[in-house]
Amino acid sequence: MFLDKAKIYVKGGDGGDGLVAFRREKYVPEGGPAGGDGGNGGDVIFRVDEGLRTLIDFRYQKHFKAARGEKGRNKSQHGAGADDMIVKVPPGTVVIDDDTQEILADLTRHGQQVIVARGGRGGRGNTRFATPNNPAPEIAENGEEGEERWLVMELKVMADVGLVGFPSVGKSTLLSVVSAAQPKIGAYHFTTLTPNLGVVDVGDGRSFVMADLPGLIEGAHQGVGLGHEFLRHVERTRVIIHVIDMAGTEGRDPFDDWLKINEELKLYSAKLEERPQIVAANKMDMPEAEANLAEFSRRLAETHPETRIVPISAVTKSGVQELLYKAADLLATIPEMPLVEDLVDLSERKVYKLEAKDEEDYVIRRENETFVIDSPSIEKLIKRTNFSTQESVTRFARILRKKGIDQALRERGAQDGQTVRIGDFEFEFVERE
Repeated sequence: MFLDKAKIYVKGGDGGDGLVAFRREKYVPEGGPAGGDGGNGGDVIFRVDEGLRTLIDFRYQKHFKAARGEKGRNKSQHGAGADDMIVKVPPGTVVIDDDTQEILADLTRHGQQVIVARGGRGGRGNTRFATPNNPAPEIAENGEEGEERWLVMELKVMADVGLVGFPSVGKSTLLSVVSAAQPKIGAYHFTTLTPNLGVVDVGDGRSFVMADLPGLIEGAHQGVGLGHEFLRHVERTRVIIHVIDMAGTEGRDPFDDWLKINEELKLYSAKLEERPQIVAANKMDMPEAEANLAEFSRRLAETHPETRIVPISAVTKSGVQELLYKAADLLATIPEMPLVEDLVDLSERKVYKLEAKDEEDYVIRRENETFVIDSPSIEKLIKRTNFSTQESVTRFARILRKKGIDQALRERGAQDGQTVRIGDFEFEFVERE
């Protein structure tokens, strides 16, 4: 089963908690702190596997969570970091953040990979907080939470040649006679509902991948019919073979068909208008095909004289070999297309300077009698602070004071006993004596 779109949830592993511990060896009085750091959580990494051709696996598994780092240990031993979670995806996968609709990665080459959810850092143990003034701190940090997000994955098939055209013009039949692919063939519209890929052996040592893509109709660029489900796959092809029913078996004008399909391609993406194209004048074994081809060639020469026309019959295989030669020759003149978009560098960890004195990275607002502080760095600090020890609470209060938040709350009218909220954390404002 072919699936070219999926929505999944990814979460990096949480970091392990730091440990509060002290040396307790015999004959070592007041041995000092010995709590180790927690290990880092695992990353969720997408890696391209050229053996995959569909996103069907993501229909049955939609949640991917990396493992958590181990907690810190005594004797100053650090917890082990968790292994990364490797998720294999097919070449041609576009990764989109569901919330922002930002393209995070365009994965096309075998082995290419990108981190889509970074694991959290491990919390620091109490050995990290020892100072001359406090040689035996009872402070340790919680592990940082791993990044999480919903992703939309879209697959754009990777093919050298794409077959386009109206429904029932013979695209599937053509692919079936030039490759080992077995697409569904029928005498009705939209027989092909998903792309079919086949490897074409030209016969002179050359080969290429051909894709039979679902049929187009007018308005496809706006999503009519199979619309965008088809058009996004055309973007990957280096050469377009435009299959035309030259016999006009359904009463349509072949040249009018050619104009309409190209207009849909151009309206969807201006780049497709510049894509090299070969016209496969199909069904030449049928009546009126020769007369229609002469008129088609005349009109095409007036507007697009550079476009190649190859008369064929996919049923009798007449002219098919010549079409393959022309496609292979054209591919040889086209350099590999720069298909890869700029990747968002998700690997850079955001490190907030929690105790910087000169940074005002917060906004204070009021909701009725509650003062609300919006600050990503302080919310991060709260999640890493273990409020079960008095020293950790004191350290948290000291950081807020150094940031100037105490004074800012006073200036906005905060009084002793009023509620202050930061994220999901609430506490009372206490005026120092």
